[in-house]
Amino acid sequence: MKIVETAGEMQEYSESLRRKGRRIAFVPTMGYLHPGHLRLLEEGKKRGDCSVLSIYVNPTQFGPQEDLDKYPRDFDRDEKCAAGVGCDIIFYPSSAQMYPEHYQTYITVEEVSNNLCGLSRPGHFRGVATVCAKLFNIVKPHAAIFGKKDFQQLTVIRRMVKDLNMDLEIVGIPTVREADGLAMSSRNTYLKDYERESALSLCKSLKLAAGLYDKGEQHTAVIIERVETFIRTHSHTAIDYVSICDTTTMKDIGEIEGEAVLALAVRVGATRLIDNHVFGEPIDW
Repeated sequence: MKIVETAGEMQEYSESLRRKGRRIAFVPTMGYLHPGHLRLLEEGKKRGDCSVLSIYVNPTQFGPQEDLDKYPRDFDRDEKCAAGVGCDIIFYPSSAQMYPEHYQTYITVEEVSNNLCGLSRPGHFRGVATVCAKLFNIVKPHAAIFGKKDFQQLTVIRRMVKDLNMDLEIVGIPTVREADGLAMSSRNTYLKDYERESALSLCKSLKLAAGLYDKGEQHTAVIIERVETFIRTHSHTAIDYVSICDTTTMKDIGEIEGEAVLALAVRVGATRLIDNHVFGEPIDW
């Protein structure tokens, strides 16, 4: 497995692969890999001749009071995990490589960024879109693979790629969950043992909402009220948002008529967790 630390070397290597007719599949991450990330890498192996993983904790997507400094990092562990699933290249840049002195160019994807995490984390998606655009230009992939747990992020990236005529395929992979249903996240390591049951209120509330929908409920206010009430019965929880949105526009809707997603952000203790469910899709946890 090759480790590349500079943008120039990564671009040159990717260009050499393309000249040879090899297909590049790319998984961008902030590291501290878990089985959800490894599932993305496995999908990349199926979709390309060369799989590239990036590990970079992107400062521009963190707010002033967020967890940039304490975000978990362990490159040696990540390297072993990536090698275990046959990753070919790790792109491991420094911030000096990604945001050199006098850097001043950013990308804003407007409407789909304005709700949900875009409201509670101002500037977050500006940072996400910018770093992904830069990574796409550096790695030059044919396909980039993302998890659907960050549903709004996936929507933002798809919109940016379409709007800017980027020549790559964006692939969304279903959320990978732990045995008890908790959506896998690097931030799960922050949870205290006594907070675990409360954290499960997210995935359990998605099941509750899916059951209401399957019985014919289409009024989003009814579903949201039931979900919020359920989550609040669990200690250590503080709701950031519970919303039902159109999956294309990410705008709140009053009735579920087309494809809609229930999106949650909940603080469990000091840990902010997100999860989601697209109505009509199977729940198998």
